[in-house]
Amino acid sequence: MLDGRVKTLHPKLHAGILARRNDPAHMKAIAEMGILPIDMVVINLYPFRETVLRKGASFEEIVENIDIGGPSMIRAAAKNYESVAVVTHKSQYAEVLNEIKESGKVSQGTLGRLMAEAFIITANYDAMIASRMYGRFCEGFPAAFPVPMEKVEDLRYGENPNQKAAFYKDPFTEGTTVPKAEQLHGKQLSYNNILDLDKSLDIAMDFEKPTAVVMKHTNPCGLASADTIAEAFITAYDVDPMSAYGCVIALNRDCDMATAEEVKKHFVEAIICPDYAPEALELLMTKKNLRILRTGLPIGPDQRHREYKMKKVQGGMLVQTDEELVIDPEKLTVVTNRAPTEEEVHSLLFAWKLAKHVTSNAVVYVRGERAVGIGAGQMSRVDSAKIASMKANEPTQGCVMASDAFFPFRDGVDTAAEAGITAIIQPGGSIRDQEVIDAANEHNIAMVFTGCRVFRH
Repeated sequence: MLDGRVKTLHPKLHAGILARRNDPAHMKAIAEMGILPIDMVVINLYPFRETVLRKGASFEEIVENIDIGGPSMIRAAAKNYESVAVVTHKSQYAEVLNEIKESGKVSQGTLGRLMAEAFIITANYDAMIASRMYGRFCEGFPAAFPVPMEKVEDLRYGENPNQKAAFYKDPFTEGTTVPKAEQLHGKQLSYNNILDLDKSLDIAMDFEKPTAVVMKHTNPCGLASADTIAEAFITAYDVDPMSAYGCVIALNRDCDMATAEEVKKHFVEAIICPDYAPEALELLMTKKNLRILRTGLPIGPDQRHREYKMKKVQGGMLVQTDEELVIDPEKLTVVTNRAPTEEEVHSLLFAWKLAKHVTSNAVVYVRGERAVGIGAGQMSRVDSAKIASMKANEPTQGCVMASDAFFPFRDGVDTAAEAGITAIIQPGGSIRDQEVIDAANEHNIAMVFTGCRVFRH
């Protein structure tokens, strides 16, 4: 009926699936209705996912590929799993067939596992539909949070060898992402590799000029933009070469031979970029364990995928939006006697882009378009300022500073002055803002407020 919308929604099917074989009343009822018991249900759901991903698919086509009867039969068979084998994926076919050939039936253990996998299939199928439709017709946070995810692979282990782990992807993600990248060479990606690749790619996406990111333990230890990607990488690596040992690298340009020659000099865990010159790829592949990833798509602001950011907590999950914070240099609030020069403003904006990706409390020192010192993840902001000086591989005199949140006391500015900082960008908003501004004026440091915080836990 109804152009095929109604085919399997029928008592002869559902009663045959749901009837309990050990319940005489059930068996009598279906016998009286001339209904035969169904012992196996094999379902391939309508290709909703594939239709959404197909270029040019209309919304009407997407809706028509929402399967109704398929999930209903799967759920019915799964509910009666002790008597009905529910087969939902071709990877299950061989096991089921082998058991039938060997013993004439499907074992209870397999029936239970097929049931559990069936509910995973329908849950994810519904999550794909729900997330797609909610995003089209609704705003804000839904009452429940469906997250469609497909397993990419099991990982060797998690953050530590005693932890098990797996990698999943959202099938509807747009733009340039790590799950969509192709691994061309090297060992299997580890849990920590994937985290660092994601963070480094996230930073590289913010820049339009040739830019290199050197990432270690989810914090950048080097960042630089330059006229060429090779120059950007050399400069970024030299920001903190000690920390860069065993790093992950992101390049927002194709890796050419000059860059590959520089990368080959160092111990690098993984590298990701849009593509590789053939000779560059050949050279990098001589490093047996280097994980080489190609996005196949540009890396830049236009390719960023905006989505809800989720963080699991014990017994729950935090969800927040992924906001686009573009700072207009014309709208920076100058709060000190001295305004920053045009050159300082350029460096301050570069530093701000870096600071928003560093674990808080974050303080970064920048010269031109390259990081000089990065202070990350400290409980007090002044300690981050001190660490930024300590980590610097060159004199900090003449650098600018960015802070991801306001200075609660003037000590952070005093520390910046000792390092030779000439200008500071920060959100403002502290009850001691005037004390902080006074300190900047005492040291003849220009300071601007952005009015927004970019804290990252």
